[in-house]
Amino acid sequence: MIKTNEQFAAAGKAAIESLLTLASTSLTTTERLAALNINTARAFLADSTATAGALLAVKDAQGFAALQATIAKPAVEKAVAYSRSVYEILNESTSGLTQLVEGQTAELKKTFAAAIEQSLKSAPAGSESVVAVVKSALAQADSAYETLAQSAKQAKATIEANVAAANAATVKLIAKAA
Repeated sequence: MIKTNEQFAAAGKAAIESLLTLASTSLTTTERLAALNINTARAFLADSTATAGALLAVKDAQGFAALQATIAKPAVEKAVAYSRSVYEILNESTSGLTQLVEGQTAELKKTFAAAIEQSLKSAPAGSESVVAVVKSALAQADSAYETLAQSAKQAKATIEANVAAANAATVKLIAKAA
């Protein structure tokens, strides 16, 4: 019994370490997003100031049209760059958290299976059918988890492909407009 208690204590310690890693990753992601937003706001303010000065210098409709054409493309490019940066930050954070969760899930599954196996070894005689049912339930739960994890990975790959396609289409539109 002591071994099982030690296993649960080790699992609890690992869970606390995982929570600390999760908190650290979340804070790092928040810090990176805040820095990106501050830098973007500064650049937007500088661009707005320059644009306002340029607008005040316009003397006629042709000058206004020329100015509008020179302002639009860089603004769209900066918006696309900003969205890419946000996506990259969130994607890196998600990947790190996914690895953490997968690692902890595997370790928890192993610890839980060992504890259950230890308990089943000391099951009373005649309980073989109950032991078989418990083992079958564990195998089905494991299979369901693996299916869910695979589906999540496929969904993530599809989302990444769609984001990449949308960015490529936006860049092509910008190039065409230029």
